[in-house]
Amino acid sequence: MVRKTYQGEKNDKSRTMSKLIQSVGTVLAAKGYTGLTPTNLAKAAGVDRKLISAYFGHIDHLIATYIKTKDYWIVASDSAEALFKNNAQKSSRHLLEHTLLDQIVQFSANEEMQKVILWQLSERSEMMSQLSQARDDVSALFFPFADEELKDKPVDLRAVTSLLIAGIYYLVLHTKTTDSTFCEIDLTQEDGMNRIREAIKFILKETYGH
Repeated sequence: MVRKTYQGEKNDKSRTMSKLIQSVGTVLAAKGYTGLTPTNLAKAAGVDRKLISAYFGHIDHLIATYIKTKDYWIVASDSAEALFKNNAQKSSRHLLEHTLLDQIVQFSANEEMQKVILWQLSERSEMMSQLSQARDDVSALFFPFADEELKDKPVDLRAVTSLLIAGIYYLVLHTKTTDSTFCEIDLTQEDGMNRIREAIKFILKETYGH
């Protein structure tokens, strides 16, 4: 039998970093972004607060690390290049449609990211600017793929996609924070969300042409 060797400090550091990263989500869910203080994060992780600076350098780096593991578009960018390459024969419209519909599902279920987006919109910070740019980098992979398909059509797909993504963010946040309808659509009901999904499909269909 091969005897396992104890990795000691290396394992301890890895476990501690994982606990600290997870603590960001825990604190976000319980206290919102204003609760993301070294004291609260260290308490949630069950470690000494000094380890935040020791392992991440600055609390912003810890928070950014967490967000990068949860943000839909940043995570998607990791597999986007392979996805486009493997689906080169498929219409970019179908890939975009699938991605936007999946964004609705993922963002609706992720309360921590909902709070992150609210934070990003309500307070200017260098960290959020950098994360927004990282989120937008996925477009640099997708749009050239779509441009080739739409090169003979007078279509501004970037503008259309911007409105659709922004609309998804806003409608989900509106649904989570108010009890009112939106344009007489009850988005708390599955029928209401289905109407939004069908509208996205219709807009993309019209954008690309029948």
